[in-house]
Amino acid sequence: MTSKWLLGACAAALVAGAGAQAQAAGKDGKVWAAAEAARPAQLDLLKQVVNIDSGTGDVEGGRKVAAVLIPHLQALGMTVESVPAEIEGLPENTVATLTGTGKTRILLIGHIDTVFGPGTVANWPFSIEGDRARGPGVSDEKGGVVEGVFALKLLKQLGFKNFAKITFLIETSEERGSPGTRKLIDKLVREHDVELNLEPGDPPDSVTVWRKGSSTINIDVKGRAAHAGVAPQDGRNAATELVHQLATVEQFPHAGDDLTVNLTIINAGSRYNIIPENARAQINVRMRDKADLEAVQAAFEQSAATTVIPDTKVTVSRETSFPPLPENPWTQSLAARARAIYAPLGLTLGEGGNGGASESALAHDAGTPALDGLGPVGGGFHSEKEYLDLKTLTPRLYLLTKLIMDVGANPPKKTP
Repeated sequence: MTSKWLLGACAAALVAGAGAQAQAAGKDGKVWAAAEAARPAQLDLLKQVVNIDSGTGDVEGGRKVAAVLIPHLQALGMTVESVPAEIEGLPENTVATLTGTGKTRILLIGHIDTVFGPGTVANWPFSIEGDRARGPGVSDEKGGVVEGVFALKLLKQLGFKNFAKITFLIETSEERGSPGTRKLIDKLVREHDVELNLEPGDPPDSVTVWRKGSSTINIDVKGRAAHAGVAPQDGRNAATELVHQLATVEQFPHAGDDLTVNLTIINAGSRYNIIPENARAQINVRMRDKADLEAVQAAFEQSAATTVIPDTKVTVSRETSFPPLPENPWTQSLAARARAIYAPLGLTLGEGGNGGASESALAHDAGTPALDGLGPVGGGFHSEKEYLDLKTLTPRLYLLTKLIMDVGANPPKKTP
């Protein structure tokens, strides 16, 4: 009880101090004018990168997007390095660094990989329909990456250098849990004082102060093949056993703000006339509390100990993508700064969370204050309904630029 009270008191103090500090500044007319003037070029760059297929694992596509972005970063005087992915089959990550004259080390993170395969752009190119831009990855997360580039352009234009350094990591495997960037992210978050993440904001206009963690439970069944017509009795049907094992999924909720457990991939069999020897299912687990993941895995392991189909063997394994980003006083403090920056625009910045994991959880685990959902607002992610709310394009660019300036001049305290 005491530690919980202290955490709450700490959060209240941090949030109140940050809010009062930023609110005193009011609207910055120069930054707003620069953000408005940048809009046509910002949309043009967004169109360029959206119209390049770059699904996770598309090495050529990822390199093409990087080739569009890197000259913009180099033109700002940034040192740009292409860092090889940490596993095969992924394009290089881009790390761009700008040195200033202040004290705060600021890390921006965005990703250019999408969930869409090759050929998507040919059928669904970038378009604008009223107040919405559409296209594969327009919000998740090419809109945020382009916003990051233009925030740096505005800082350069305005002559702002009150930061020790700004590092912009543009990674290429976030949609699979950042397997090609995990060591690099861990290194960078520890080397910086704050992480600002360019994932899209949630409607109507919110930043992200908590996220679920993401993990995959693999269920592999080994049976015995046999001719399905001549001697099916000699086989041991791995697919049938897998169906029995999947009953465990129904012990857990499938939707909501807390733990969710959902079957996402199932594979079995090789030919219609062979009893399946192998079967596999992948279960996506999203959790607010790490302990919930252990409980889910334990339930599947308990089920695996008893098979319905004789002579089959069930193996349970786990792949972890991201830990949860819990609600915490350091993120709340950054959100308070963001709200205070936004308010003089006559806009209200909300706070929320969702089941989409991100790199900010890794920053938090490393003790580095992080704020997520700073890209333009969007929705319909991972589907052909994806959109970017163009009404938020300029306000969100203003917000990111001013937030960089604010944390540059007033570094947040690192998590103990």
